[in-house]
Amino acid sequence: MNNIERNYRIIQQRMIEQMENSVTLGRKIIDTELDTGLFNFIVKPIVKTFYDWWAQNEARIGTLQQIKVTLDSGKLLLHNGESDQIFDRIVDENFPKYFAGDQTSRQCSRNHKNYDRLKQVVKETYINYLKQVVKLLEVNDDLDDYGDLCRAAFKTKELAEENLMKQLSFTEKAIKIIEEDPSILKIPMGKKILLKALRKGFEQTKIEFKNALEDTYNQK
Repeated sequence: MNNIERNYRIIQQRMIEQMENSVTLGRKIIDTELDTGLFNFIVKPIVKTFYDWWAQNEARIGTLQQIKVTLDSGKLLLHNGESDQIFDRIVDENFPKYFAGDQTSRQCSRNHKNYDRLKQVVKETYINYLKQVVKLLEVNDDLDDYGDLCRAAFKTKELAEENLMKQLSFTEKAIKIIEEDPSILKIPMGKKILLKALRKGFEQTKIEFKNALEDTYNQK
């Protein structure tokens, strides 16, 4: 196995672990939100059923598709050269597949006034994600795990944190667009609860990512 394939598998495993952690966290937050509302007993079964169905189907299928598209795009870049022209071509060819796996495409109304704004944020997310993945894929050092890979690709904690915060900023932007007008969601009931869970999950995930970054770069 060459280094690109090795790195591909390490990144893929890490991204899948993060997906599973996010799904579990979302369920815990929704349970908390539903247990505190006065009238939530009415929508509780509906929201939980929707979330469990979404987590097992839409979320996993879509996220796995996005992970594969991004990693495969990164491999294409490394095999074909990283010029701006080639980068733009690969983005144009592969973004539709990436977007098809995104929850903006799956759970939001295409006729909504903010849909194109949200789609543009997803494209910016994909482009930035792809740039980071290329840095990780091209590492040639001997290594054992994702922590080693990160330290080799991003030499300092400051550089890694800068990249992390940039990626999170796109997620923040997307959430704000949905919070601005939740009617973009095609979900029939429980929009407020799901949005609260989305916001709380994002804030908690930011903390966990920062803690993981500290652990990665403070290892002796």
